[in-house]
Amino acid sequence: MRFFEGVPVAIVPDNLKSAVIKSSRFEPTINETLADLAEHYETTILPARAYKPRDKSLAEGAVKILYRRIYVHLKQKQFYSLEELNHQIWDLLDAHNHKKLTGRPYSRYELFMEDEKQKLRPLPQERFEIKYQSFATVMQNGHALLSQDKSYYSVPYQYVRKKVKLLYTKTTVEIFYKYNRIAIHPRNYKPYDYTTIAEHLASTHQFVADWSASRFIDWANSIDQAVANYIIQIIESRNHPEQAYKSCLGILNFEKKVGKQRLINACKRALDFRIYSFKAIQNILENNLDNAENEQEEDFELPNHNNIRGKNYYK
Repeated sequence: MRFFEGVPVAIVPDNLKSAVIKSSRFEPTINETLADLAEHYETTILPARAYKPRDKSLAEGAVKILYRRIYVHLKQKQFYSLEELNHQIWDLLDAHNHKKLTGRPYSRYELFMEDEKQKLRPLPQERFEIKYQSFATVMQNGHALLSQDKSYYSVPYQYVRKKVKLLYTKTTVEIFYKYNRIAIHPRNYKPYDYTTIAEHLASTHQFVADWSASRFIDWANSIDQAVANYIIQIIESRNHPEQAYKSCLGILNFEKKVGKQRLINACKRALDFRIYSFKAIQNILENNLDNAENEQEEDFELPNHNNIRGKNYYK
């Protein structure tokens, strides 16, 4: 349609599976994406009957002619890029369209401009974008996962734990619940990132929406520099800072449970062992290891034994 610069009243495709889900002589089931294309361009899809080539005889004949006019000229040539091949195809197609028809004083291009061009409806201003679909269950934090990008999009909190349908293009993500659109977002290609509209979240989730690396580091600094250093190490140890936010929150909340000093000692001990996780701090506090003195390992010499070759063996 972009090539012809106009929209026909109807499109007659073959019964290929990517266009027709279920063939029927009276009411075939059209693929959802193809139906969206027809709606966008305000045209109709009328699939040909199965095993009835006469329903599209002009198209079948054109395939045979183009095979002779284009493919035969390309078969003996070598091309070193897709652009080079396409350029040659366009040139051959242009020559084919402007060649005079057998026994007639006009070409296909002249016939199209005179008889068919005026019958085409104008193209819409925006190009059609293919919509892909995905399904997800809304999480407790009011976000649905788009598995294609591993990114999260907010929906109104009333739909928590509901199963929703995501329709996405290259630029937008639309979220539907029972055929009603409940949210629309610009598409975010950054993995593990959250795209959030504040109005979607319940009041209990507003705090979560404000989480950031700097917020947790400032909170840890207010306790002690050792705690801040540990929080920084946790954030930097993850591929994405957002993955560390819950761990940071859990560690900093230990201040209310065990006291400021014990948390500081636990972070210092974990820093010495270079273990950066919520579980490490929890184990240290539960086993009272934050009060234990740093153990120093003693160097032991290996005893002499016939089965031990020693370092001199490898010289």
